[in-house]
Amino acid sequence: MRSPIAFSFRSTNGVSLHVADTGPPEGPLVVLLHGFPEFWYGWRHQIEPLADAGFRVLVPDQRGYNLSARPREVGAYDLDLLAADILGLAEGVGRRRFSVVGHDWGASVGWWIATRHADRVDRLIAVNAPHPAVWVQAMRTDPEQRGRSRYVSLFRIPVLPEFLMRRENYKALVDALRESKRPDSWSDDVLNSYRAAWSISGALTGMVNWYRALLRKRLPDQPQRIAVPTRIIWGSNDKYAVRDLAERSLHLCDTASVEYLDASHWVQHDEPVRVAELICEFLRA
Repeated sequence: MRSPIAFSFRSTNGVSLHVADTGPPEGPLVVLLHGFPEFWYGWRHQIEPLADAGFRVLVPDQRGYNLSARPREVGAYDLDLLAADILGLAEGVGRRRFSVVGHDWGASVGWWIATRHADRVDRLIAVNAPHPAVWVQAMRTDPEQRGRSRYVSLFRIPVLPEFLMRRENYKALVDALRESKRPDSWSDDVLNSYRAAWSISGALTGMVNWYRALLRKRLPDQPQRIAVPTRIIWGSNDKYAVRDLAERSLHLCDTASVEYLDASHWVQHDEPVRVAELICEFLRA
């Protein structure tokens, strides 16, 4: 039986997050974290299977995105603050411990929570995103990864990235999403939902500020070990990240596995059923 999705605004860490909430209220808590340039809707194919499997599922628009708070200052998007948002969200529903599943930037937040607050996390699933320190190091030392991340240099510039993304009805963002292995999954109705989120005042700046804040942050040369049981799900045809980043992140973990799928960066859209199966399987183990 399909669990209804309830939407609410929840205060956490000094901001208001718009949150989708479903599944048995007393079930094990799992928080799904979207990345750039998505919002809670990016997990629409995985929410119902998790709820049906007995999990309480929270899916926030992270700060800067869609209906959640959109602070303007870059410092408001520091990884420590982004992680604190999610810790507070769990506390707000009476949970100290939870599992976290993140894609892209959402996985970066998940990695950071597992690194800094391992006592709060049951399990971590990172989808097509390496540990943030691994990514930053690769940007400095790996020519291939630097080439794949050329767009990040543009994001350092004030105002211009937002202007370029807004042009021609958000064509640059739409084209990026349609580079998936299943471009037909990005129907006009789906893309219009995304355009509505991007068009909210301050949203594009909030989204880009995630990059600006990380590029300012001093990360350790030797990242802390990850004690939380971890699964990495990786689309092998990711245009934005070399496969070796998954392996480097895997080696930071005490207990971890990686599943490679014939998919693009948008793996949960390319292989929605398989990704849901992998998530449920790992969380139940």
